[in-house]
Amino acid sequence: MSRPNLLILAAAAGFALTPVAFAAQTTAAAASAHSVASLAGNPFAQPSPLPFHYPQFDLIKDEHFAPAYAEGMAQNLKEIDAIANNKKPATFDNTIIAMERSGQLLGRVATTFGNLQGANTNDKLDEIDREMSPKLAAHNDAIYLNGKLYARVKALYDKRDKLGLDAEAKHLLERYHMDFVRAGAQLSAADKEKLKAYNSELATLQTSFTQNVLKEINASALVVDTREELAGMSDAAIDAAALAAKARGQEGKFAVALINTTGQPPLSVLTNPVTRKRLMDLSLARGGRGGEFDSRAIVLKIAKLRAEKAALLGYPNYAAYSLADQTAKSTDAVNKLLAELAKPAVANARKEQADLQAVADAEKAGIQVGASDWAFYTDKVRAQRYSFDGAQLKPYFELTNVLEKGVFFAANKLYGLSFKERKDLPVYHPDVKVYDVFDADGKQLAIFLADMYARPTKQGGAWMNEYVSQSKLLGTHSVVANHLNIPKPPAGEPTLLTVDEVKTAFHEFGHALHGMFSNVKYPRFSGTSVPRDFVEYPSQVNEMWMTNPEVLANYARHYKTGEAMPKELLEKVTAAKKFNQGFTTTENVASSLLDQRWHQLPATQIPTDVLAFEAAALKDVGVDYAPVPPRYRTTYFSHTFSGGYAAGYYSYLWSEKLDADTVEWFKENGGLQRKNGDWFRDKLLSRGGTDDALQLFRNFRGRDAKIEPLLERRGLLAE
Repeated sequence: MSRPNLLILAAAAGFALTPVAFAAQTTAAAASAHSVASLAGNPFAQPSPLPFHYPQFDLIKDEHFAPAYAEGMAQNLKEIDAIANNKKPATFDNTIIAMERSGQLLGRVATTFGNLQGANTNDKLDEIDREMSPKLAAHNDAIYLNGKLYARVKALYDKRDKLGLDAEAKHLLERYHMDFVRAGAQLSAADKEKLKAYNSELATLQTSFTQNVLKEINASALVVDTREELAGMSDAAIDAAALAAKARGQEGKFAVALINTTGQPPLSVLTNPVTRKRLMDLSLARGGRGGEFDSRAIVLKIAKLRAEKAALLGYPNYAAYSLADQTAKSTDAVNKLLAELAKPAVANARKEQADLQAVADAEKAGIQVGASDWAFYTDKVRAQRYSFDGAQLKPYFELTNVLEKGVFFAANKLYGLSFKERKDLPVYHPDVKVYDVFDADGKQLAIFLADMYARPTKQGGAWMNEYVSQSKLLGTHSVVANHLNIPKPPAGEPTLLTVDEVKTAFHEFGHALHGMFSNVKYPRFSGTSVPRDFVEYPSQVNEMWMTNPEVLANYARHYKTGEAMPKELLEKVTAAKKFNQGFTTTENVASSLLDQRWHQLPATQIPTDVLAFEAAALKDVGVDYAPVPPRYRTTYFSHTFSGGYAAGYYSYLWSEKLDADTVEWFKENGGLQRKNGDWFRDKLLSRGGTDDALQLFRNFRGRDAKIEPLLERRGLLAE
């Protein structure tokens, strides 16, 4: 996941996956002097003096954010007013470029705050987030609903073919014009006021949803009385559960923390079906069982406000508004994709369930295999069919080896990158590692932060974000971070990953490469500033190197002996790739359908019962299959109700069509070779948002993507 930065030109206007890079120098000497005077001792007052303007985490304190935000917004509005009220006729330089250079202080504080609030929050940061969200929404509105400013942009847009602009500059002008129109610049004065109210309330509600989800995860650990109830978990994991219970004031008990997906990792190993069901029920109930963290009322308000906002902007529903700016373009296109996948996916899942049930019956388990049992019996079927299980693999997947000898090794072979850990730069948490990234010519390309462990102060899931984005105009280079949520073992124990966690590490680094390879002039187009349903594509492609024989041989080594994973085990892993794809596809399609159903409603049809609507929506499309619940239920669906992927969760499946076809291209052209990496980098990864996203794919592939490789990968082709 590429995590959006809630910045100016991004958040309230709805361009959630269009992070804007801000300059690392001040716009004018006067603005700089003003900043220094009003922010004495504040580390945000000036660009960070550290390499690549890496944040000064050791100096940044919670109390620095609010005044830096206030001054940043004030400065930015002065800059915007100067552009809008310029008495000279609009030119590309005095309007578009001027906006590209604006907001530097605000950019520094908003980027750092947004990233820290996701990765290492606290009560004070949560309070600031609640306070700033509506203010930032209003700030964005003050820019995008500025009539004089839009008039200058439109004047340039209307004569864009006569300005002598190069392709990237012309695309920038067209993109700015579209941004303003989609943000409501053409509305009447009265409707602009309505839109401002919508944006402000949505910002507040989305923040509340995000914070509720995290707080409930931390408050909802499964607590058991005895070690026996956790049978199947390792002794180290059970010891960690005892410590977790003690920290919660329940000494003598055992607490198993939750993560923000429906499925929970311990379900694959817990041998007690009662414990498994308790854990699954706890996970499924989040946000919908009453109490202080119940999110149902927030969901209904968000859905209604988004629908009303879309109607105000001339769209039948919010999904139509959102998709008009994506490569999918329409709800019909997304509905068609999901419908094509739903039936064969559920059919495959039912076959898989029958296999699981056969194993349970053979063991005389006396249960009907359901959602809480799926992961446990999946490992058993895998062991029978392919003669291995997940426990056999974990000793070969030690975290540092996976990252440095796997993820980094693949990047070296494919792109010529090299990495050097550095410990002189400050970090916001002791678990964070920092690496300098060098290009094939030896020049430093970027700085990379690896934040891999779960903690109560960190949001669930995995994501990439940037602290600094690349731009030739501004002379900046990428400072990029990857975040995972791997359970941290007790001191002295190795961090051993599951197959899914290894895959996630490669996936998120694909996002990081997209940011680090950015080679654009304008910050508006930097890195992952591409449509949301395209942004997952490069990261999914990078997953292919996880099981590449050369890469795997380099990192998959037993943490005790250093021996490489046996060839026969690797062959079994490769053979099992299509295994359990019915489950994986169904849980993903179900969440994607929920996201679309909520956002394809007009404001007059918002239901009153969240859970009843969810059940009916799943049943209507044929994915109401209880053993495979949605990967995210409505009540803890942060992707969609926190704003970043609203009406966009389908993006993973949509992007996978491009990904699967790209994997075929790599295979056809010799796989892990520099010539292939250089081509992919030059034609696509380095281009950011400088052209139509699907045109970038055509430039790389030589044609449009075909769906057959995706269907074949997921075992759906025969269906």
